[in-house]
Amino acid sequence: MKNFFPLPLVAIFALLLSACGLYKDKGYQQVSYYQDANRSGDIQEEIKNYEPFKIQPGDILGINVNSLNPEAASVFNTSIARVSGNNLDNSTTNPIYGFKVDANGQMQLPLVGTMKVYGLTTDEVAKQLTANLQEYLKGPIVNVRILNFKISVLGDVMKPDIYTIQNEHININEALSLAGDLSITAKRTNVLLIREENGKRQFITLDLTKKYVFDSPYYYLHNNDVIYVDADKTKYDNVARSYKTNTLVISGISVVAILVSAFLVYHH
Repeated sequence: MKNFFPLPLVAIFALLLSACGLYKDKGYQQVSYYQDANRSGDIQEEIKNYEPFKIQPGDILGINVNSLNPEAASVFNTSIARVSGNNLDNSTTNPIYGFKVDANGQMQLPLVGTMKVYGLTTDEVAKQLTANLQEYLKGPIVNVRILNFKISVLGDVMKPDIYTIQNEHININEALSLAGDLSITAKRTNVLLIREENGKRQFITLDLTKKYVFDSPYYYLHNNDVIYVDADKTKYDNVARSYKTNTLVISGISVVAILVSAFLVYHH
């Protein structure tokens, strides 16, 4: 009689010990970026890996033309308007009119007709279009920009999403900043960049703990690039630990209920 009552306490104590065994110290996880960078002072380096954005099939160009006869130039200027009429809405759900580059790398433009733009920069297109419009307009001034430049960031980041870029110059650090940075459990040594260009798909692995990324040809992003950030094993361990802990709690409650029932039956 006197030795029976402590049995539930012994069972609960054993369950607590087994649960504590699940929480093992994983050690300090390295989460710093560019750990091998020289931080001893003011270091300057020449940027050698940046190339201006080159136009590809599927790009949508916004063309703005000013001239001494603005009515004739106005046929171009509707290309920078949003379909919904709200130019402040830059979301991917609000498409742009623009001039789309076809599969052959060409555009059909007012006045000048077919124009080959594949592989050119927006500055080069503006220069060429200015020369072509001299025949039709007085003193044309042409500005060209990419209207559908976007990147996707997904995986173990704070804000995975598709991001519309307002200019043609963005690097991987800026892209991850838009996504709210990597989570503490993100695998910084194995960030995947997926790029589709010229009918080919590339899969590039970047180690953000190493400084070489700044000199990589993939440091600057292209239109439609996808960045995938894998989660470290720690994140999966946390999920598994929570599941196991919940299972232990439920099992513990069941054991206690059985022992209490047995205790009551024994005393009756």
